[in-house]
Amino acid sequence: MADYRLYAFGESGNSYKAALMLALTGSDWERVPVDYFNGQTRTAGFRETVNEMGEAPVLLHKGRTLTQSGVILDYLAAETGQFGPRDEDERREILRWILFDNHKFTSYYATLRFLVGLQKSGESPVTAFLRGRAAGAFAIVDKHLAGRDFMVGGRPTIADISLAGYIFFDEETGMALADYPHILAWRARIAALPGWKPPYDLVPPALPARH
Repeated sequence: MADYRLYAFGESGNSYKAALMLALTGSDWERVPVDYFNGQTRTAGFRETVNEMGEAPVLLHKGRTLTQSGVILDYLAAETGQFGPRDEDERREILRWILFDNHKFTSYYATLRFLVGLQKSGESPVTAFLRGRAAGAFAIVDKHLAGRDFMVGGRPTIADISLAGYIFFDEETGMALADYPHILAWRARIAALPGWKPPYDLVPPALPARH
């Protein structure tokens, strides 16, 4: 059995964050498929034995069960000695961006992608609201990346891996990364890291029709 076991499904950018960290660190890991679209995470069995929150990803390691992508990234940085902070100031700065990612950068964009790109729900006041909020969050990150290669400390950290969770997917959202040139250049730098793979190469999609 692999050192790490990751409950994940391919359409989940949060699952991709954890899988990408495992890949970039050269960790020995295996995926446990999650049948999200048929309701597996909402079953009593999943909530009782895997994650009471009813979400993926979930990381199993050394008898520990870890949930929430930010917690998983922080744990893997400590375990592998890679992509973590150099000191307490960097630790807080990394945490600041991971919290911003989960609250705004990923939150709005991921919901927009689900509705428009996966569910094909069409346009509505809800999608317009989400797109506006996502655009505002993207603008903040784009401005922060002007004149720097990565989010914190001049090198890739788990802050970058967290924020990059959804920007490698190609489903339609009505937003164009070309409008954010610094994010686009940053994405290319992340893709050039040894061990990087695109989302569906690391975690196959749960919807067979995707590819």
